[in-house]
Formats: sequence, C-alpha cells, structure tokens
Amino acid sequence: MNVTAVYDGITYPYNVSNTTDNGGLALLSIPPLINNIVNILTMACLFIIMISLGCTMEVSKIKAHCLKPKGVAIALVAQFGIMPLTAFILAKSFQMQSYRAVTVLICGCCPGGSLSNIFALAVQGDMNLSIVMTTFSSVAALGMMPLLLFIYCQGFPSLKNAVPYLGIISALIFTLVPCAIGIAINHYRPKYTPIIKKGGLSLLLICTIILFGVSGFAIKDVVWMILKPDFLTVAALMPLTGFIMGYVMSTLCRQSPQFSRTVAMETGCQNVQLCFAILKVAFPLQVIGAFFLFPLIYYILQVTEGLLLTLCFRCYRRFKPPAEEKTIPKESVI
Repeated sequence: MNVTAVYDGITYPYNVSNTTDNGGLALLSIPPLINNIVNILTMACLFIIMISLGCTMEVSKIKAHCLKPKGVAIALVAQFGIMPLTAFILAKSFQMQSYRAVTVLICGCCPGGSLSNIFALAVQGDMNLSIVMTTFSSVAALGMMPLLLFIYCQGFPSLKNAVPYLGIISALIFTLVPCAIGIAINHYRPKYTPIIKKGGLSLLLICTIILFGVSGFAIKDVVWMILKPDFLTVAALMPLTGFIMGYVMSTLCRQSPQFSRTVAMETGCQNVQLCFAILKVAFPLQVIGAFFLFPLIYYILQVTEGLLLTLCFRCYRRFKPPAEEKTIPKESVI
C-alpha cells in the first residue's frame, strides 16, 4: 500500500507493504523517549567533534590558504565532485529506490571528516593542509551539499520533493558554530585547547558507546535491512573510489606525492557523524527507518580500507626507501 506522509510541510512517499524501501518501517517501533535520547546524543557527538576540529585550526593558516587557495581548491573539487557522483552512479547501478538511494546520496555529498586528519598523519601527508581542507569543506558544504542533493535527486523521481533541505541546512549550520567556537578558543585562549581536546575525546567515546548501544537496541528487529548486499557493496566501494580518485586527480594536477596522499585521505573519508545526524534528525523516523545507521556500516568499511592502504604504504616505504619528496615549506602554501 502506498502512503504519503507529510511532516513539517515536506511530502514523504513510501510503501508500507514493502519494508525494504523504508528500512523496515512496518517492523520498526521506537519509544519516543529512546528516539529523543538518540537525537540528543547524535547532536552531542557532532558538537564535540566539530569543536575539537576547530581547536586544531589556526587563524594564520586559514589566512595563508585563503591567499593562495590552489591546494584547497583541488581538494574541494575532488571532495564535492568525485564522492557525490560516485554515490549517484552506485545508487543507480544497484537500482536503489526512494530512501535507500537518498541515504547513499547524503553520505556521498557530506564534507570530509576529521578521520582524514588521522589517516593523513598515518600516510605521512601534510597535516596542516589536511586540517585546513576539512575545515574548508565543512564550510563549503553549507551551500554545496543542498545544491548537489537537489541536482542528483532529479535522477530519482520519488525524491524530487522529499528531501528536507531546511533540516539539512540547519544541521550544517549546527556543525559550523562549534567549529567557529573551537577556532576562537584556539586563537584567543590557546591554553584551554589541550583540555578541550582531551576532555572532548573522553566525552565523545562515552556518548558514542551509549549512542550505538541505544540505537542498536531500538532497531534490533530490522538491523538486517542495512546489512543487505547492495548496501554493503556501496559502503565498500564509495570510500575506496574516493581514496583512489583523490590521489589520481591530485597527481594529474602535478602535485607532490605528499599532497596527493593528503587529498586522497580527505576525499575518501566522509564526515559520517554529520551524515548520521542528518538522517536521524532531519528525516522523520517513520520515513527513514533503520537506514539512519548506514553511516555506521560506511564508517567501519572506511576505516578498514584506510588502514589497509596505510599498511600498504608503510610496507612500500619499508622495502623501497623513498626519494626525497618536495614538501610544502611552512612559510609558503600551495
């Protein structure tokens, strides 16, 4: 039976009789209290991550990259060119319908995440550039993410009027505010930065454990919906494509291997915490169903592939000592 639900002025068509289309809606029943707890913990995790990211940024570095933005420009084109297109092609290739497709598209259109900074360090990339890239992509996402979703959703007729753009923009603004607070703290009160980073890491760990525990309990009867072959394949191919194409694109732009590795990590590592928050908060639970946990599957495979690539890089360096690479001097920016 086809049903059209309306929430906050947005029309959401879905099929109640087909649980594969809406994350097992017919089987999903989450008490309002648990749903509210998951929403609060989701936003708390996102707030902690973004304020910690802001605390790693320095105003002088931001200014330097603004004056010579070539490196950041390449990274932004890779981030918002490769990943959304990859998500769209994979969703079409697997003939995903309705909210299965929009889940993948939102994940593909998200900016780079803080995980890329860790992997950039692991593959001996440029850490300063990586952090700046993450910050700039988070800011650019405020305009690029709604625009890209609007463009790619045109390929799915049932989604043309079903994406809550206002809710997505609100979530993006929420990510920028704590990031700006973190930058301000690091600039005006740098002595508090280490405390915020350490305290934030502890709080994030606690909130994440509780969040996934409560979420797992809430959707235990329909969790099989996000473990289907098409979702798992897409979640595996998207980050791998980002890693490979990010490196290839940077190399074609005649950038150094160090720069290329940095862009590769930034492109392949999506901000899955933001994706999770958008799916859980911007969409009604009655519509998105269990699909809001897709970013968790994506995150696990993203980390696994990143670790494998790091291992391959380290083995390559161990058995074949590298020639001297041209690194970016501290006083200059690409």
